[in-house]
Amino acid sequence: MLAGIVMLILGFFVVGGDRGPILIAAGLALGSIGGLELSIREHLAGYRSHTVVLAGVPALIVLGLLFYLAPEGLPALGRAAIGLAVFAGAAALLVRLFSRRSGGARYRFAPFRGRR
Repeated sequence: MLAGIVMLILGFFVVGGDRGPILIAAGLALGSIGGLELSIREHLAGYRSHTVVLAGVPALIVLGLLFYLAPEGLPALGRAAIGLAVFAGAAALLVRLFSRRSGGARYRFAPFRGRR
C-alpha cells in the first residue's frame, strides 16, 4: 500500500512526461491489490463481510476474458449475463463461507455493532 501511495504522489506531483501516467497506473494497481488483500483477510476471518467486492473480482476477470476471447457472434447482453451469473455464483459461495467463519452471521456491518 505504501509503495502504491508513493507511486501515486510521484506520478501526480513529481515526475512529468511519459512516466507520470505509468506511475499513476502502477500506484492505483498496487493500492487496489492491497485493498483486495485486506478484504480477503477480513472476509475469511469472519470479521466483516466483503461479499460484493470479492464476488466482483471473478466477474470482472470473466468479462475481461470474454471481451478478448469470446466469439464475435456473442452479443454484449450475453456477455453481461455470463458476468452476472459468475458474480451471483461467487457471491453465493462467499456468503456461505462468511457464515461458517463468523459463527452463522450472513453479513456484519460495523456501524450497526453496538445497537440493539
